[in-house]
Amino acid sequence: MPKKWQILPKISQKFREQFPEISEVVLQLLYNRGLIEQTQIDEFLNPDYSQDVHDPNLFRNMAKAVERIFKAIAENELIVIHGDYDADGVCAAVILYSTLKELGAKHLDVFLPDRELEGYGVNKDTVELLIASGAKLIITCDCGISNFSEVELAQKNNVDVIITDHHTVPPELPPAFAIIHPKVPKETYPDKGLSGCGVAFKLAQALLASLRAKRSNLKQPENEIASPAARNDKNENASVASLPHNDVAASEKWLLDLVAISSVADMVPLLGESRTLTKYGLIVLNRTKRLGLRQLIEITGLNKNPENILTAENIGFQIAPRINAAGRMQHANTAYQLLIAQDPIEAKELARELDANNKERQKITEKMTNQAREIIEQEKQKDAPILFAIKEGWPLGLVGLVASRLCDKFYRPVLVMTKKGDAIHGSGRSIDEINIIAKLEKLKTYFEKFGGHPQACGFTIKDAEQLENFKKDLTALVAKDARAKDLTPILSIDAEINLEEINWELYDSLGKFEPFGENNPMPKYLAKDITVARVEALGANCQHLKLLVKHNNGLTHKMIGFGFGDEERVGTNWCEALKIGDKIDVVFEISVNQWNGNRELQLKIVDLKKTGGSNVIF
Repeated sequence: MPKKWQILPKISQKFREQFPEISEVVLQLLYNRGLIEQTQIDEFLNPDYSQDVHDPNLFRNMAKAVERIFKAIAENELIVIHGDYDADGVCAAVILYSTLKELGAKHLDVFLPDRELEGYGVNKDTVELLIASGAKLIITCDCGISNFSEVELAQKNNVDVIITDHHTVPPELPPAFAIIHPKVPKETYPDKGLSGCGVAFKLAQALLASLRAKRSNLKQPENEIASPAARNDKNENASVASLPHNDVAASEKWLLDLVAISSVADMVPLLGESRTLTKYGLIVLNRTKRLGLRQLIEITGLNKNPENILTAENIGFQIAPRINAAGRMQHANTAYQLLIAQDPIEAKELARELDANNKERQKITEKMTNQAREIIEQEKQKDAPILFAIKEGWPLGLVGLVASRLCDKFYRPVLVMTKKGDAIHGSGRSIDEINIIAKLEKLKTYFEKFGGHPQACGFTIKDAEQLENFKKDLTALVAKDARAKDLTPILSIDAEINLEEINWELYDSLGKFEPFGENNPMPKYLAKDITVARVEALGANCQHLKLLVKHNNGLTHKMIGFGFGDEERVGTNWCEALKIGDKIDVVFEISVNQWNGNRELQLKIVDLKKTGGSNVIF
């Protein structure tokens, strides 16, 4: 769908004078990201793990949760970690499992739901199974905040539940023993944008800090250890003393590779603490000790990239999709086992399995997307405020991906559903202007369960016969919002520049903005009225566009547009539409192309139009 181009407001002279030590181009990018205070700018440009990562005990319920977990370990209670089936939930489960093992937990299990059988979140049947198995403590990660009745069932049967989650908070909180969630009402924790794994990491961080404190107490005289001030009885002291005395602080930082994967995969805002955790997490990921991740990096060929440095983009396009493929195609346990693997042969086999799952996932997703698009077009839905596609037999694990693709294509909220028995299972994706989870909350009587974020949701409609009524009611709610808003997608542009301004110094300044991601996108620039000097189609199907262009001083610059020869994808086959001498306006990103030891700046096309064309620039 054609986008409106929006050049973000230029910084004022007063703002420039406020930060004379920062170059104007960097200052413009900071301003565009809402970073206007000295402390914000310092944290963004120079993240410091020792200063910019908050004390986990700022969570209101953290001390309570930590005390309950140490009690469970000391009394050898069965602790069950209940994760989720995506990369965020799996990484969170691994962090909590490895941390509790380090703390000495011997009666410990991990449960990851089957997407098809149990669905998202905590399932009532699962709770009953855990009660019967003798569990005394359930710790959820990346789920649980929407499971009031399931948590209530556990607590009534003397099974305590600690919820760690980051999803949209319902009006009524579950009656859990403790809730660690940055967005619950009156929560004191300052950073609200953590991933589910990020929240689990904060619990791990608090547990490890408590362990350090307990070990420090053990070095005091015996009478001090036994005193109430020490907050440990003799049995707990004995338990702590028996733990291996490795470097606990180092253990904490080696968890950050998983936090980085989850933060990128779950598309949380890469600002504030999440940015710091992700930046340091990428450092750890490049040196990860996890055999499974090493094998996954090798099987994707990322270990052979020219600079041999993994980026957030590598997580988003190569690593996370393969971890997610386990839960989408078979079971998330495969990804979990990969991340905890200790045997090199097992790690290699699991990495191969995930890679094969991902390839199969790509094929099926492409087929489903085409089928869903046909349904939308045949039912003449394209101009509707919200789009629906349902087909019996579609794998539940892939409907979210299809919804995401169609949402991008039509720029409308999309629900993609599959029928199983008497129930309808679905996943939705939405646009910035429509909060889809808020709409589902108003229609919750239709659901057996539902949850998610403003732009992504999952749900189960308990009675398939109510599907048409649900669609009608949801359409009415979305239409009310849509009527008041312009639903044309907007492409935000950081600045208009001349191509002559592009050099290695500018590129190097962009390095301070990595890692790129949600709320911190790769900077986009606009060059207007440039002349096409050469047009070339690349790729097996001529789907990519390569341009040689000239600007004011006559020097030529190379541009590459991936997919810009695919009319279905971008609306125009630009390989055929452009000819030498044409004047064009181009929105682009600055990247580097490397081959055979050579290195050159590359301008990656984001969008283009012929000069004087219909795209509105404002």
